[in-house]
Amino acid sequence: MRVMYLSPSGQLGGAETSLLEILASLREAQPSWRLHLLVAGEGALAARAAALGVSTTVLPFAPAIARLGESGAVSGGRRWGFAVQIAFAAVPIASYLRRMRVVIRGFDPDVLHTNGLKMHLLGSRVRRRPKLIWHLHDYLGPRPMSASLLRWNRSRCSAIIANSASVADDVRRVMVDEVKVFTVHNAVDLDRFSPSGNRLDLDQLAGLPRAAPGTVRVGLLGTFARWKGHVTFLNAIHRIPPQVPIRAYVIGDAVYDTDGSQYSRGELMQVVDRLGIGDRVGFTGFVADPAPALRALDIVVHASTSPEPFGLVIAEAMACERPGVVSLAGGAAEIVRPGVDALGHAAGDVEGLAARLTELALDPALRTRIARAGRATAERCFDRARLARQLVPIYESVVNPNP
Repeated sequence: MRVMYLSPSGQLGGAETSLLEILASLREAQPSWRLHLLVAGEGALAARAAALGVSTTVLPFAPAIARLGESGAVSGGRRWGFAVQIAFAAVPIASYLRRMRVVIRGFDPDVLHTNGLKMHLLGSRVRRRPKLIWHLHDYLGPRPMSASLLRWNRSRCSAIIANSASVADDVRRVMVDEVKVFTVHNAVDLDRFSPSGNRLDLDQLAGLPRAAPGTVRVGLLGTFARWKGHVTFLNAIHRIPPQVPIRAYVIGDAVYDTDGSQYSRGELMQVVDRLGIGDRVGFTGFVADPAPALRALDIVVHASTSPEPFGLVIAEAMACERPGVVSLAGGAAEIVRPGVDALGHAAGDVEGLAARLTELALDPALRTRIARAGRATAERCFDRARLARQLVPIYESVVNPNP
C-alpha cells in the first residue's frame, strides 16, 4: 500500500510528534508499504521522517497561508477575520494546490492522510483523489468557520481519525450527518521516553544559578499556544508559599506561524516580572528532544485552560516515570486516573494547581507512587506498536470497502 501524509507544519508540536510515531509504527509493522510525507514548512519533521525511511517533500506555504488560523483571527471580537484572511490568501492557495497536486500525482498514493485543518481542506481538492483520511487533533466546535469548511468537504473524506474519544464526540456533533470516525489515542516510543537516560541541565539552559540541594523542579513543557495554560502555571507558582522548595521551568517556545494563537516569550516574562517570581522561574527555550527535559523534572505540569484534545506531554511524562499534575478536561481526562497515575485539577484553576503542586513537592513518597503507576499506564496504553494495529485496518477498509 502507498500512503501519503500531509502536514501543515514542519515544527515538532504535538500533532507532528504524533505523526512521527505513526510513521515509525507503520515502518516496523509494514516494511513493504511505501510512505511519503509532504510537509508545508521548514523544521525538524522532514528530517526525522527521512531518518525513519520515509520519503519526504518540503513544499513551504506562502506566508499568507501559513498565517491562516481561526483562533487568532477571531480574537478581540473580529468575527470575520478568518474569512478576510482566506480571501487574501486565495491566490497563494490556488498556486499551492497546483504544486501539491504535482507531488501527489508523482507518488500516486492509495491513501492520503492529512494531519491538520489546512491540509484537510487542501487534500479535499485533489483531483483523481486517493482515499482521503482526516486526522483531527483539535476540537471543531470552538471553530465554527473551520467546521463549516469541513462540512462542505465532508463527501470527499472516507474516514476521520480522532486522537481521543472527546474529539471524536465533538466531530460527530459538528458533522451532523453520519460520519465514520475512529478513535486512535496518541502513542510514544517507550524506549526513548524512559526513566533512565540523559537529563538536561535546565538551570544552565535558563541562565539560572544552580538550584540548592533538595529543590523540587517543576516544569511545563509545550508550545506557547495561549490555551496551554502558561499564565495559569505562573500564577500557581506565585501562590505556592516561599518556604516550599520549588523552582519552575517554562520549557518550549512559540513554534507555529498562525497569527494570534501564541504567547511570545516576552509576554510570559512580563507576567513573571509582574508577579515578582523571577527568582523561582526559568525559561529554557525550545528543546529538540523532550525526553531529557522531562527526566530533569521532579513534577511535570499540564495546565491547559481549554479541553485538551489528548495531551501528549502527559503520556511522555508517564513513560519517563515522572509524576504529573493534569488539567482534567477533554481527552486529557481519558488517559489518567486521578490519584493513581497523576494528580488532577480543574482547567484554569490556579488555586487547585498550586495546591496539587505543593502536595507533591512536600511528599516524595507520593511522587514516587504516582510516577511508578504512570510508567505502568504508559506501558499498557501508549506503546506505539498499537498505532499500526489500529491504523492498518482503517487504511485497508477505505481502500477496499467491500472486500
